[in-house]
Amino acid sequence: MKHVSILVPAGEAVVGSIEGPHKVLTQVNELLQSMGQGPAFEVQLVGLTEYKTFNRGLFTLHADRTIDQEFQTDLILIPAPHGDLEQAVAQNQALIAWIRRQHAGGAEVASLCLGAFLLAATGLVDGRQCATHWLGAHDFRRMYPQVELVDERIITDERGIYSSGGAYSYLNLVLYLVEKYVGREMAVCCAKVFQIDIGRDSQSPFVMFRGLKEHNDAPIKKAQEFIEANFQNRISVDELAAMAFLSRRNFERRFKKATFNSVAEYIQRVKIEAAKMSLESSRDNVNEVMYSVGYTDTKAFRALFKKLTGVSPLAYREKYSRKVAA
Repeated sequence: MKHVSILVPAGEAVVGSIEGPHKVLTQVNELLQSMGQGPAFEVQLVGLTEYKTFNRGLFTLHADRTIDQEFQTDLILIPAPHGDLEQAVAQNQALIAWIRRQHAGGAEVASLCLGAFLLAATGLVDGRQCATHWLGAHDFRRMYPQVELVDERIITDERGIYSSGGAYSYLNLVLYLVEKYVGREMAVCCAKVFQIDIGRDSQSPFVMFRGLKEHNDAPIKKAQEFIEANFQNRISVDELAAMAFLSRRNFERRFKKATFNSVAEYIQRVKIEAAKMSLESSRDNVNEVMYSVGYTDTKAFRALFKKLTGVSPLAYREKYSRKVAA
């Protein structure tokens, strides 16, 4: 039986990312018991204090253990903090140190959604891949440049260090761990009980691209604004570099440093984001949408759209259109 520690962090947190995994893992034990088998998990809440309130006192959680007690766990689940993420990291230094000690003793570690910020603060994913909510991607890259953020992924598994994408996609990681520790049959059973899409592996369809502008490079910010205002037109790197009064090489270097995208990637993402908005809100066919954002090659447009969103333009419209017929 594996001992699972679901952390109760200092500061504010998304309570669902604590209660949700607790519910799924205890349900596994109940299902096993109904089959005449022993439990797979001992699930406990572990915090800095015995009691912790969240959401202005609306929720109170009782920790089964506190980190000052001597015990070794097998798996640590880090829930999503809520609010200022740098402050959350500062408030949880004691938990971060405890995670490092437990990992050194053999524990595996998994972050849920924005819990990736606390995981990255441990140093355990330096040079490794990590996922988080796409809304936190810019801040994550700024705070942890030594970590390879894969913000399109739902699940990462880096030799016993796991992470999940945003919001309720943490349940996909919990099912992944159930499958690893208990088996595929139980994971599928839980997917049916909780109605979770067990096959989902990308959060790309949910991403809304927002160019990072929280930097101090004024010429690059001006270039970003130009791209976003003129995405329907053909825009060249040389044109943008000339507008910024920079050499092409220097412009490309500074653009990548400021935005975490190459110039070509940024232009593509802006165009595809505009195409997504059109597919959601208009009745234009796919080719009309393609022309409206400045593409003329149908095959190339569809390939790029699927690369960035994980689905075809038609599939995207069918799922997210606001003009679905009654």
